[in-house]
Amino acid sequence: MNFESEPSADIDLQAKKAHPPARSTAEYRELDAAHHLHPFSDMGTLNRLGSRVIVKAQGVHLWDSDGNRIIDGMAGLWCVNVGYGRRELAEAAYRQMRELPYYNTFFKTTHPPVIELSALLAELTPPPFTHFFYCNSGSEGNDTVLRTVYRYWATLGRPSKKYVISRANSYHGSTLAGATLGGMDYMHEQMPSKVEHIVHIDQPYYFGEAQADTPPEAFGLARARQLEAKILELGAENVAAFIGEPFQGAGGVIFPPSSYWPEIQRICRKYDVLLVADEVIGGFGRTGEWFAHQYFGFEPDLMTLAKGLTSGYVPMGAVALTERIAQPIIENGEFNHGLTYSGHPVAAAVALANLELLRDEEIVTRVKTDTGPYFQACLREAFAGHPIVGEIAGAGLVAGLQLAENPAARRRFAQGGETGALCRDLSFGSNLIMRASGDRMLLSPPLVISRSEIDELVSKARHAIDATARELGLA
Repeated sequence: MNFESEPSADIDLQAKKAHPPARSTAEYRELDAAHHLHPFSDMGTLNRLGSRVIVKAQGVHLWDSDGNRIIDGMAGLWCVNVGYGRRELAEAAYRQMRELPYYNTFFKTTHPPVIELSALLAELTPPPFTHFFYCNSGSEGNDTVLRTVYRYWATLGRPSKKYVISRANSYHGSTLAGATLGGMDYMHEQMPSKVEHIVHIDQPYYFGEAQADTPPEAFGLARARQLEAKILELGAENVAAFIGEPFQGAGGVIFPPSSYWPEIQRICRKYDVLLVADEVIGGFGRTGEWFAHQYFGFEPDLMTLAKGLTSGYVPMGAVALTERIAQPIIENGEFNHGLTYSGHPVAAAVALANLELLRDEEIVTRVKTDTGPYFQACLREAFAGHPIVGEIAGAGLVAGLQLAENPAARRRFAQGGETGALCRDLSFGSNLIMRASGDRMLLSPPLVISRSEIDELVSKARHAIDATARELGLA
């Protein structure tokens, strides 16, 4: 068969040949429980209840093995930006697999997909970013950030700058380095050793941590100035970087007050500390800007990228470096870091096709001007005055809904996380995937969602949260 003339037919034929025979839901669950360890799961409980088996997807919907259609309010894990079932990405992967399925970029070699991807990223990222280092995930990207900032300061003759400051309740991945950078206590509890020279300051979580009489902007400044205090405590000559998600994703879609990021940037510049934006969740259109730091109005020196880079179709991550950071590393010998699949040609080909869809179909523009504002307005209308919704935070197509015992007083539920888990399960039972982070309910649908699909999502979210209030006797 001439692949170039009939790629779609060839893909369909090969898929049929490779597709395993279908099993019953009970059979799938039995095999899953027997052999598969799930991430971030209580496996004993999960195996007793049985996993839900997802078998196909299209657009913003999934189907399980019992034929139920589910609206995916989380775009997988914040990543399926262009939606499910995009043939363009499957064809890009297949073409690349046929032509060059793998080669590394270690031995003075490169290949067209990674070259073209790097050139396109240089066009799509803000002007200071010129260079890109590739990996397989956001976790590996944040490991790479650590190596990069240490190498940068060493090349400038300032090797004492080793401390990296992060925040409580932040998430920067699950590798040893990424989990140390993150501020999730429940992850740290299961880590007998952590990476050195990483310290944390408090998060800018206004609803949960501000005093009743403190205005949001004053709270934002106070939390940002903890960075300055920590730099002075450690000595500016010893601090390499500050890392933060522009909005905290897994921590609950926490949007800081508008005073926060400008002050963080001012402090970093004052003390010559690098500013790193973890854009793994926020990057590639989630807030209606190409990158979330643009929404918040600050300028990082490095960015961690993943998830929306390929819309989750294949694993890939990257670190973006400004010219200022890249050049000393380029000019001062070997950078002893890399992975077998750094710049994998198939991943690069899919990323390239994905970013072209986001650009050429003006998906990010539509999020900013149409579906994003509509989504935010619908949520605020649906939950105005709701007896257990205390805050709706978000922009574009990402939102966090704070469940609270007394919304007006900003009083959260005493048993943190139980209400969120209940609401999540009620939502899932109603065929909407809405994630819980403690008692904050999170939504981050594919960026291609339509207005009618937003209506479906918000209606199901309202149904689940109403049901939660009734279960608690607060309706």
